[in-house]
Amino acid sequence: QVQVVESGGGLVQAGGSLRLTCAVSRSIFGVFDLGWYRQAPGKQREQVAVIGSGGTTNYADSVKGRFTISTDNPKNTIYLQMNSLKPEDTAVYYCNAHMNVFNKDYWGHGTQVTVSS
Repeated sequence: QVQVVESGGGLVQAGGSLRLTCAVSRSIFGVFDLGWYRQAPGKQREQVAVIGSGGTTNYADSVKGRFTISTDNPKNTIYLQMNSLKPEDTAVYYCNAHMNVFNKDYWGHGTQVTVSS
């Protein structure tokens, strides 16, 4: 079983920055597609940023130029650097590790990000 644990959420003023961290319990290099998703109250979960096992990244239009996804493979860790935060970024942020060979998803429990205006 693969454990995925997020941390780093909190309360920040608009225009501020936060860095989310996701620790995965096994090696991520070349094994998983990794991503950050978010769910705001009353809305569906949406993809924010993903990084494929080959290193290709993709971002939601709403966060392009503000958020950056990255990995530290020796530490089995994924980061989401969030800059120029807006109130509409307020949501619970979830980390996802998709194991390609078994087509299986592992989710964390989420971390709350609140951006005040």
